[in-house]
Amino acid sequence: MNIVVAIKHVPSTADELELNEDGTNLDFDEIDFLLNEFDEHAIEQAVLLKEAAGGEVTVVGVDIIEELDGVLHTALAKGADKAAKIVGDIEPPVSSHVQAKWLADAIREMNPDLVLTGVQAVDDLDGQIGPMLAAYLDLPYVGVVTGVSSKNGSVVAHKEFAGGVMAEYEVALPAVLGIQAAEKPPRYAPISKIRQMAKSAEIEEFEADEDFEYEGCELRKMAKPESAGHAEMIEGDPEEVAEKIIAILEERGLL
Repeated sequence: MNIVVAIKHVPSTADELELNEDGTNLDFDEIDFLLNEFDEHAIEQAVLLKEAAGGEVTVVGVDIIEELDGVLHTALAKGADKAAKIVGDIEPPVSSHVQAKWLADAIREMNPDLVLTGVQAVDDLDGQIGPMLAAYLDLPYVGVVTGVSSKNGSVVAHKEFAGGVMAEYEVALPAVLGIQAAEKPPRYAPISKIRQMAKSAEIEEFEADEDFEYEGCELRKMAKPESAGHAEMIEGDPEEVAEKIIAILEERGLL
């Protein structure tokens, strides 16, 4: 089975995020990038399918700020066989719609049996890459998938609905699936193996169609949350504290 996984590198949520001077985006020189959490699950699911049914796994992403190679090397260390990236004169922000079009152009040339992607990215949470990939590739799509198994030219996708309701869909291949969680936790990639991939792995490049435009929402300004008040700390023994709390509730008309 020829499996392609569309991935994204996202800012590390463990870092203190800084804005650029214009306040229009993050300061990309001051933050680290890592593999999107849901894409890690998509890679793990792809590798599990490869191990069960044979085949090959290719990871591909859009190199928006020239930070993608490290993420691709991590994916290879986790069990992917090939890596590719979309390159060009690409400046952030790039909408999900445009990224989906570029990814679809590259993936179409790979002639996949199955395309996987994380159900959403932690930096935008819009969950649109998978559905739009399917639309551009003219393939069926199932999202919020929590497990995939191969079955005679098709796959069985386990989908989660609101309230914990689960369903199974048998999907004819080729198809696109949005992975929320793999059947097993994503495997650990040792630093030594990632470094080995960085030295030896070849990354195929696809040119972005920079003439393609999509008039979506325009991000004009970003700002950190501002403090709107403060907490009042009530001190004293239990009886004093209780009296003060009652007085505050009465003052505000709650008693």
